[in-house]
Amino acid sequence: MKTEHKVSRRDFLEKLAPATLGIVAGSGMMHSAWAYDQATGAMSPKVSATDEKKFVPVMITPFGTDLKIDYDNVSRVVDFYLAAGAKGFFANCLSSEMYFLNDQERIDLTRHVVMRVKGKVPVVSTGSFGDSLADKALFAKKIEDTGADGVILISSHFARQNDSDAVLMENFEQFFALTGNMKLGTYECPSPYKRILSPEVFRFLVSNRNLIYHKDTTEDIGKIEEKLAVAKGTQMELYNAHSATALRSLQKGAKGMSPISGNFYPEIHTWLCQNADNPAKSEDANWIQAEITRMEPLISKSYPLSSKYFLKKRGLPIELTCRAKSKVITPEQQQVLDTAYKTFIGWCDRLGIEPAKT
Repeated sequence: MKTEHKVSRRDFLEKLAPATLGIVAGSGMMHSAWAYDQATGAMSPKVSATDEKKFVPVMITPFGTDLKIDYDNVSRVVDFYLAAGAKGFFANCLSSEMYFLNDQERIDLTRHVVMRVKGKVPVVSTGSFGDSLADKALFAKKIEDTGADGVILISSHFARQNDSDAVLMENFEQFFALTGNMKLGTYECPSPYKRILSPEVFRFLVSNRNLIYHKDTTEDIGKIEEKLAVAKGTQMELYNAHSATALRSLQKGAKGMSPISGNFYPEIHTWLCQNADNPAKSEDANWIQAEITRMEPLISKSYPLSSKYFLKKRGLPIELTCRAKSKVITPEQQQVLDTAYKTFIGWCDRLGIEPAKT
């Protein structure tokens, strides 16, 4: 029988930056329920620390021409995300090319991000590598020891593709028994195969107070809403990876966004998180939702190399090198990305966004 471990989210939540939103520090309460918007001349609702929507980038990993991790540029990327309004980081994920890193690199990369962030916002990192459940638990502890605020579990690391949900939950149960009070999250990573968590499995996970984070990749707003209904009023925070359902999921209760397009124009997702529930911005929110939906299939070709090209165009001095399969940006794709960059600048002009400096 599993013992439920009661773990407070205080450490996770207090690393947010409430001062930027005019929130009373430490209390989660507001001086007033409304604030004056100088841009529109209208009153709009303030946001409490617990209601704040957050953009959490799924970080890319800069490599040198020797294909070693370029930690100087990892630091630059972290600083860039923070300047663009990131409220957390997912280090060592699929976008980080985690399957092309060895265990020590996964640990070192996570530790470097944690040290660079310096407690400004939470950092989570994948920790479910290993052949057996015992191996996974040992590696998860090493990720926790980097100072990460949450250790993320890949759903398809805990059951074979044809295994039932009962097998999946049993393996999770055994893993939880090995990891004690460790703060954990789940990620429906497309590799080695995409294991979407059913409402039953998600309910089982939410019942464990150690589970604080879920990155959803269903691309199905109905399934997202089912999970949000289960998580409502609990410690579990859901982050949507799907740009096309971004606005609706935020309005239905998702804690934030973690799409790959955040590695191209993070400011847009920050703006959407801040304004999803703002009636004064509803027209712009619906417009930018349509725009990012249209753009997604264009920028995702040759990803993550395409994002490195885009960020280099934005001024980050990163090499166009990947360990993943995409090795070259074709002239045709360069033209697509160059056009996407001009479109992004146009978005910023309409929304009144100052692009982050590099």
